[in-house]
Amino acid sequence: MVRTPETPKGYICVGVIIGPYGVKGGVRVKTFTAEPSGVAAYGPVSDETGSQSFEVTVVGKFKSGVNVMLSGVSDRDTAESLKGTHLYVERDKLPEPDEDEFYHSDLVGLPAEWPDGSAFGIVRGLNDYGAGDVIELDTVDGKPVVLPFTHAAVPEIDLAGGRIVVDPPEGLVSSAKQDDGLEGPGK
Repeated sequence: MVRTPETPKGYICVGVIIGPYGVKGGVRVKTFTAEPSGVAAYGPVSDETGSQSFEVTVVGKFKSGVNVMLSGVSDRDTAESLKGTHLYVERDKLPEPDEDEFYHSDLVGLPAEWPDGSAFGIVRGLNDYGAGDVIELDTVDGKPVVLPFTHAAVPEIDLAGGRIVVDPPEGLVSSAKQDDGLEGPGK
């Protein structure tokens, strides 16, 4: 489950409508839940503004999501008009993550530090493009960086402390520390 820039406080994005499905108002939803059908598991979903709320009924699956019927949507034109709409559920309706698990939305916006505690940047997002999870960060100098989201590259996630620690593989990130001839903290 992800956090988008528009995510209302206290909500988590569970999917995004990517287009219509059929002629009776069905939509295709790219899901951000562990199981694609989980988009319907937490009760009604709402849009970014909270002005629209829908009951969700899963009617089929496809490679990156599910085909669903939304309450109040009964024709293809209405379904088409919802393309790009992110779907949210209240955070307190979701199960608490297990130890060493977290929701992506918990990480977005957290400061990232080198192992020595110096500032690295801010977490922008997490994605899986097919070769494993990656974490996207904006460095302190404003440059975007993508790191593998592994224990080696992200050895510590401190949600209580509101930070993560990153230790990028050697040569992957150019920094002032590396430019000064250092290999980066902890290297």
